[in-house]
Amino acid sequence: MGERLTKSDVEKIEKEIEHRKLVVRKEAIEAVKEARAQGDLSENFEYYAAKRDKNQNESRIRYLERMVKNATIVSDDSKDDEVGINNTVTIYIPEDDVEETYKLVTSIRSNSQKGLISIESPLGSAIRGHKVGDTVTVKVNDSYSYEVEIRCIDNSTDDKDDAIKRY
Repeated sequence: MGERLTKSDVEKIEKEIEHRKLVVRKEAIEAVKEARAQGDLSENFEYYAAKRDKNQNESRIRYLERMVKNATIVSDDSKDDEVGINNTVTIYIPEDDVEETYKLVTSIRSNSQKGLISIESPLGSAIRGHKVGDTVTVKVNDSYSYEVEIRCIDNSTDDKDDAIKRY
């Protein structure tokens, strides 16, 4: 089983693959040619840097193609009153007496620093499918879990600004 992706995720990945094949690949090949033309390759840093960049681009293309090929497509549709993919959720954590807001996304778009949590994370998988007012137990591991209360669900399903992770 591969990554769990939405149709929108697949479209973004395919767009990046196309850009890398049609634009970045040509630029990288040209940079290698220019660096090679400078002469002695044994002491030519520009040549090795250009080759490294070209190889990184090819590696990213293969990685993305493999991801799309092995992906499991998940629906980003959810009921209006349930937590689903691309919903922004406000939760209350009684243990810390704090309220936090997160957007639930697929793992390829998750970024905890921007409040984007994966549907595969302990918190994301625990709150998915629940409703406002529900108290949910988030199991972090066998020895630790905590409670959260779902306070608000914003059903905005716009994901155009969510970037695909870089590895």
